[in-house]
Amino acid sequence: MSSSRPMFVRSIGLSLLLLILATLALTVPATVASAAETEDHAQRPSPVVQAVRAATRDYRDVNAAIAAGYVSAGMCVSGPNEGAMGVHYANEALIADGEIDVNRPEILVYEPVNGRLQLAAIEYFVVAEQWDAAHEGPPSVEGQHFHYAGAPNRLRAPAYYELHVWAWKRNKKGTFADYNPDVSCAQYTGEVMGNGE
Repeated sequence: MSSSRPMFVRSIGLSLLLLILATLALTVPATVASAAETEDHAQRPSPVVQAVRAATRDYRDVNAAIAAGYVSAGMCVSGPNEGAMGVHYANEALIADGEIDVNRPEILVYEPVNGRLQLAAIEYFVVAEQWDAAHEGPPSVEGQHFHYAGAPNRLRAPAYYELHVWAWKRNKKGTFADYNPDVSCAQYTGEVMGNGE
């Protein structure tokens, strides 16, 4: 990798990072949705969902996401039992900064539908060592705590925190669940498929 890339990216490499994201099913425990997580998006969305929608509206067009520095993991992540996450597009500069900003998600998650990628969710992601060095407690957004994947793990990756927000597609398992039973990878062809609007 080029020496102009952030130190974090040079140390673990974008390929390893994308592998981590694509295999969260192996490292992140399933969570039980709370009543607050199961809100109906058609009704009054939470402040986090509203903020995510405002911040990522332009990224419904995957080409706009690519232009903004998001890179595809090149695979669609299916759930261990049912449903899927989708296709992850990661922004390595946002991951490398070691911070969480509600308006600047590190990862965009798309569902392949009818030959197009439709923005379904976002994922906040931070390496635990970076976060813990600057903060007293684990990250949370609007009181929702992040999932923690410790190290060592079977990917030999550093420990990290992550949180999905299903802002663009309702998830009956909860707004902050990792997998959505109504998302499928069945139509994924492995190539960029244009915008989902």
